[in-house]
Amino acid sequence: MRSAKDLSGVALVAKPAGPTSHDVVDVVRRALAVSRVGHLGTLDPFATGLLVLVIGRATRLAAFAGGWRKQYSGVIRLGSGTTTDDATGAVVATSEAWREVDPTSVAAVLERFHGALDQDPPAYSAVHVDGERAYRRARRGEHVAVPARRVEVHELSAIRVALPDIEFRAVVGAGTYLRSLARDIGAALGTEAHLASLRRDAVGPFRLEDALAPEAVTPSAVRDPAALVATLARRDLSEAERAQVVHGRALAAAGEVGEAEQVALFAGIELIGVAVRERELLKPRVVVAEQ
Repeated sequence: MRSAKDLSGVALVAKPAGPTSHDVVDVVRRALAVSRVGHLGTLDPFATGLLVLVIGRATRLAAFAGGWRKQYSGVIRLGSGTTTDDATGAVVATSEAWREVDPTSVAAVLERFHGALDQDPPAYSAVHVDGERAYRRARRGEHVAVPARRVEVHELSAIRVALPDIEFRAVVGAGTYLRSLARDIGAALGTEAHLASLRRDAVGPFRLEDALAPEAVTPSAVRDPAALVATLARRDLSEAERAQVVHGRALAAAGEVGEAEQVALFAGIELIGVAVRERELLKPRVVVAEQ
C-alpha cells in the first residue's frame, strides 16, 4: 500500500446534499492523511453527485482536465424566482404564467439553449466582481452585476415534464451555471423559475456510479493520475530521458508526437509529467514522478 506521502492520483467522490465541496475535500484529506487535495470543479451545497478530487502531486495536473464536459440531471421549477436561482434562496418573484405553458413547447424552448451562449452568472456565485466574490457582496445586500460569460451547452433535453417541474439532462462545458440556465429557461417560457434540484452524473470520462462516499475513500481507491492527461499526445521515455525530465531538463521533440503543443510523458506505465513544445524542444511544465 502506498504511504500518504507518496499518494498521488484521482478520487471519485459522491457528494451528498448539505456539505460544501470544501467540506468534502476536508473529509477526504483526513481519510487519506494527505495535505494536498484539490478538485475539478465544485458543487453547490444543495447539489449532489460526482466530485472529482485530485490528490498529492496530481493536483498539478488539474488544469489539463479543466475543459472536460460535465453531465447533469435535475429539476427546473417554474413559477418562482429566488435570490440564488435555486431552492435555497428566498423567493423574490412569483408568476402563475407557468399554467399557460404548453408541455409540448418545452422541448422547442430547450433547443434554443444549445450551443454557445452568453450567460449571466447568479449574483450568489464565486465569480470575482471588483476583486471580491459576488456571493459575499450579495449576502451584504448589495446589488451585484456579474459580467456575462461565454459558455457552451452541448446537450439539453427534457426527461419528464410535469408542470410546474421540468426534469432535464444537460451536458455543458466548463464555467456553465445550471442555476442561470434554469432561470433563463423560465424567462424564455414567460415565467419565473429556479433550479429545484441538481445532480452531477459525469465529469469527462468519470461517472457517478463509480464514486464512493467521502468517508469511504481509501488509498486503494485513488486512481492513476494518468487519467487526467488521457487526451494529450503521449511520448514514451527511455531511462535516460526520464532522468532528464524529473530534473526539469528539456527533451528533443520526437516525431511521434507530431505538432502537439502539450505532451504526456511516460516511462512504461508511469506518468512522469507533461511537457510543452517550444520550437524543437519539449520542456517539462509539470512533473509528478519522484526522482
